Amino acid sequence: MKKIINTPEGFIPEMLEGIYVAHPKELRPAGNDLHCLVSVRSHPGKVGIATGGGSGHLPLFLGYVGEGMLDGCAIGDVFQSPSAEQMLAVTQTIHQGAGVLYIYGNYNGDIFNFDMAAEMADFEHDIRVETVVVGEDVASPAPLEGEDNKRRGVAGIFFVYKCAGAVARQGKSLDEVKRIALKACDNVRSLGVALSSCTVPKVGRPSFEIAEDEMEIGMGIHGEPGIRRGKLKNADAIVDEMVASILKDLPYQKGDEVAVLVNGLGATPLEELYVMFRRVKQILDESGISIHRSYVGEFATSMEMAGASISLLRLDEELKALVDAPADTPFFKQL
Repeated sequence: MKKIINTPEGFIPEMLEGIYVAHPKELRPAGNDLHCLVSVRSHPGKVGIATGGGSGHLPLFLGYVGEGMLDGCAIGDVFQSPSAEQMLAVTQTIHQGAGVLYIYGNYNGDIFNFDMAAEMADFEHDIRVETVVVGEDVASPAPLEGEDNKRRGVAGIFFVYKCAGAVARQGKSLDEVKRIALKACDNVRSLGVALSSCTVPKVGRPSFEIAEDEMEIGMGIHGEPGIRRGKLKNADAIVDEMVASILKDLPYQKGDEVAVLVNGLGATPLEELYVMFRRVKQILDESGISIHRSYVGEFATSMEMAGASISLLRLDEELKALVDAPADTPFFKQL
């Protein structure tokens, strides 16, 4: 393991200390727990939006706390859920009289602890909490009618944050903010490709093995199995396979307008992401799908994993306005 850290045990607390001292005018801890991160700004009467999850994914999750997006985030250790008590502390701090919406990825540990936090918020503090669980990874089986969504939440959650945060900033009700978050979930799909593993500091060895000449399509951001593993292809062939799977899943159709996110997983040069985006644009043009707004960079990483993901959000006029709305967070700013 070769990392710029002091000790594995101190990695996350020291990272959080660094976040707070780098952004003191934007972020603060709720109480004395560094793992409970909230915005320094408050807007009485506004719906609070909270998220959370394991560390190792910066700028997800905590990097999107700020104006026009989230109000708070509970942070666990690397790839581990925060506790229900930490999520409750965030909920209490960001509650401004209009209730709180939880938005988080579809992982069992998060679901258990967030549900417990919501129950405690209601029972102990009379705070109404609603929940939206994001699962848009097309590498996971699509849910059958009447079944719970078992799909993993990956980088597409960024679009859910963006749309929900924008409508909350308008002063809309908790029910309306939840409606928009669910609408974004219904219209976003993602797929990733991994070229290498990553190392969790407390483990000290790679999470999985993959040969130097291999790639895995559909691998999750914690190293969960993908659709297939095979020989590394060139950029256009990789993007062709990924976008084909995404387009047929919703399905996206000729005449659709989308927002595109090409996301690096932690060790992929920005130059390579733009090579990928170039091909995404070509495919969408050929399919009669227009791009309203594009995002290229690191939005949801997996420590130092090499690879990338592609997310498409299908837009209508309502979602388009919310995607275009301004946002100001430590890791994401849009005028």
